[in-house]
Amino acid sequence: MRILAHIFAALALTMLAAHPAAAQSILRDAETEQLLQDMVDPLAEAAGLGEGSVEVVLLDDNSINAFVAGGQRIYVHSGLIAAADTANEVQGVLAHELGHVMGGHIIRYSEGATNATRITLLSALAAIGAALAGSGDAAMGIFAMGQQAAMGSFLTFTRTQEASADAAGAQYLSDAGITGRGSLEFFRKLQNYEFRRGISQTAEQEFARTHPLSGSRIAALRAGYEADPAWDVPPDPVQQMRFERIKAKLFGFQADPARTLNAFPVYMTGVPARYARAYAYNKEALIDNALAETDALIAQEPDNPYFLELKGQILLESGRAEEALLPLRRSVELTNYNPLIAPMLGHALLATENPAYLEEAERVLRAAVGRDRLNPFAWYQLGVVYGQRGDFPRARLASAEQQIMSGNPRAALQSARTAEAGLPEGTPDWIRAQDVAIEARAMIERLDERG
Repeated sequence: MRILAHIFAALALTMLAAHPAAAQSILRDAETEQLLQDMVDPLAEAAGLGEGSVEVVLLDDNSINAFVAGGQRIYVHSGLIAAADTANEVQGVLAHELGHVMGGHIIRYSEGATNATRITLLSALAAIGAALAGSGDAAMGIFAMGQQAAMGSFLTFTRTQEASADAAGAQYLSDAGITGRGSLEFFRKLQNYEFRRGISQTAEQEFARTHPLSGSRIAALRAGYEADPAWDVPPDPVQQMRFERIKAKLFGFQADPARTLNAFPVYMTGVPARYARAYAYNKEALIDNALAETDALIAQEPDNPYFLELKGQILLESGRAEEALLPLRRSVELTNYNPLIAPMLGHALLATENPAYLEEAERVLRAAVGRDRLNPFAWYQLGVVYGQRGDFPRARLASAEQQIMSGNPRAALQSARTAEAGLPEGTPDWIRAQDVAIEARAMIERLDERG
């Protein structure tokens, strides 16, 4: 019976491992998202997709990784941005992940998992039969061999997918006229990482991995890259400049201020250094220092919307909402109501506590949610506007939108019902309240089924 218990326990763990799940927070920044979109668009077009058809999402995770999880969306870890030295390296990663998208690898992932699970189940049944016949050692041996075969099958499947994505990514870079130098350089970084961790570069080691060894990938890709007409095409210098800025900005946002100021000392006066220091000073509540850095940035580029956004953010967070309006208004204007910047302006307008700004706040926030409905912060601010204007049904509808996106379907259902009861029947907002209620009920049912 103990042997059977071991087999069933191992089988349960195997089944759980076939359905991995991870929750990571998303980092949202207008400048970073625009750069990543501009980097992936030519690759998407080379793959036969339209501009803007593939979305890149930045995750707050220091590991060096990127992945797809269904649909036309690529997830990039912040650690990958930190590890890359050039925009071209990141484009190489995006091209590879696009290969997964176009290959339908996430949809086909279940094929590999199903085959592995089938082998595991068959070996478990054979092991149970041996155990019931009184041969405990044979039972454990059969099950162990079955697990090894299942894992080997699954790893072979994933390595094949990775090699396919590498080849597809190389083709997309070529068709877009983008050099593969960055792709090879990033693989060399990964290879050095493998060396530092003492990972053997043997075939036996590769057989036990989900991905081919970086050395194998370099060997498979180098000749094709070097023969490609795009090999000697210089990377886009403007894109590289933008990459260096968002990399420094991300560092300043994530790192401890002392570490940021050590990496970007005050004698460094370039844009990346000032960007990073501005975030570090703001985190330390050294507002005058932070504003001095942003003012220096704006002096260099007066119409850079992201420098203006940062100045407005620093002023708003330091309680100077009225002063924040001027740079934020200009930033919103320059970005055509960017859905990440406009809510900050709406927040600043409300923070002044001046009723004269309510109409402008409503206009700005409605434009923001019109371009990006999946922004709970914007919906919350819009609900505040409606509440202050006495439009309580729409305030409750905005709350329902915010609650459904924040994972609170029961509160969303109540808010949506209240909004529907108070809104004119047949209007777009009345219909939307019904839609949110239906979505909330579906979420509640799924939660109840999970127990």
